[in-house]
Amino acid sequence: MDKLEITYRGVIYPWQCDHMGHMNVMWYTGKFDEASWYLLGRAGLTTTYLHSRKCALAAVQQNITYRRELRAGDIITIRSGVLEIQDKSVQMFHEMRKDETQVVAAFTFVTGVYMDTQKRKSSPIPLEIREKIKGLQLNQNALYWEDTLTPGSKADSIG
Repeated sequence: MDKLEITYRGVIYPWQCDHMGHMNVMWYTGKFDEASWYLLGRAGLTTTYLHSRKCALAAVQQNITYRRELRAGDIITIRSGVLEIQDKSVQMFHEMRKDETQVVAAFTFVTGVYMDTQKRKSSPIPLEIREKIKGLQLNQNALYWEDTLTPGSKADSIG
């Protein structure tokens, strides 16, 4: 994949904000989670698929970097892609931007492990799913998220 794919669009509601008037950290996690499931669903890891095979994907690590505050009424878009696929795990990247300015508000790296829900153990991702996930894998030689990761980047100065 040559660029990040839109996996979530939404608005920040007043009840998602903390006592300082910013979106509370719990909502960043939730919105990134929704983006993860959208991306994984594109690879065939839907609720129907997971339940029918008695398997799941469990998040085992998530690192979020907060760049700019979001407030009630802000409209956001999350773009995502797969960084790495291994036998039993997948690592995803998500960036959240405020639509009005295109400034990056936050980004995250999430690692999920495929597991057998009856044995409660990790298990290999089925080959047909792994191949679909590879189709969502980002080209590591093209740093299209460079402006996300670089402090003082062009994306930070827009608007």
